[in-house]
Amino acid sequence: MKLEIISAHEVSFSGEVTSVTLPGEVGQFTVLKDHAPIISVLVKGTVKYTDAKGNPGSFEIAGGLADVNNNVISVCVY
Repeated sequence: MKLEIISAHEVSFSGEVTSVTLPGEVGQFTVLKDHAPIISVLVKGTVKYTDAKGNPGSFEIAGGLADVNNNVISVCVY
């Protein structure tokens, strides 16, 4: 899967991942390979991911939107 975390000013992360956990408006949710398409509002919290080599990573966000479609997770943050 490809994860892209972008803001109005920069691309914070772009790379291959095996899982992503996002702080959704109604609670955290995890995206794995072949997840159904979804658009979700994100709240303040931590985006956690595992990269293709198995290494964990995370980003603190103030909120935003996530779009999951065809194994591409696009996260627009502010």
